[in-house]
Amino acid sequence: MQPLSVSIITFNEEKNIERCIESVKTIADEILIIDSFSTDNTVAIAESKGAIVHQEKFRGYIEQKNFALQFTAHPLVLCLDADEALNEILIHSILEIKTATTVQAFTMNRCTNYCGRFIRNGLWYPDKKLRLFDKRIARWGGVNPHDKIILTQQVKVHHLKGDLLHYSYNSIEEHMLQNNKFSTISAEAMHKTGKRTNLFKIIVHPVWAFIHGYFFRLGLLDGFYGFVIAINVAHLTFQKHTKLYQLQKN
Repeated sequence: MQPLSVSIITFNEEKNIERCIESVKTIADEILIIDSFSTDNTVAIAESKGAIVHQEKFRGYIEQKNFALQFTAHPLVLCLDADEALNEILIHSILEIKTATTVQAFTMNRCTNYCGRFIRNGLWYPDKKLRLFDKRIARWGGVNPHDKIILTQQVKVHHLKGDLLHYSYNSIEEHMLQNNKFSTISAEAMHKTGKRTNLFKIIVHPVWAFIHGYFFRLGLLDGFYGFVIAINVAHLTFQKHTKLYQLQKN
């Protein structure tokens, strides 16, 4: 059976970290946490659940997750955020691939819990993520805060049954505050990489984000919260482009 390391980055995640760790206990041979000097009980809870905790100043989402990979003991790594957990079907799928597989990379669907309800339509589902892989042929890339795994070799990628459960926002206000934070990070990262925007993109991209998510991806089937999510996705797009536009002008 292949040993598996689970890698998690944290900062003030005392409300989430126990659920995350408990969901991987039956599949993990090591649970490694890189904590950005939390000021709550995150570290104490994680250690009480058997996790190995290292503390490191936050470098950025991509940089922090690549840093974490250096400390994992096993080549096969499952990377999670603290507000995520595996459902029973996904746990069973991972147990199966640990026993016999030649595949080196695996994707899974992520299902988001929004204000107490799981969202199964729109741009948020199925939110396919590559999170389980052989770290010798993978690294974290993308543009902060939207990190993604980049495979350094052409290998077969297998899709696992089950869902990665994402416990995101407990309130609409919390979502709006996070939009403001993430749009700033995105605009700064885009500016650094030379990406530019204009008034046309500021107008058209948010409108398309709403239409795409709410109508084409059937976000309307999620009722009131489907509408709220579609509006917030459009607003995040608007914020990102307007902040990038300001950076260009300055």
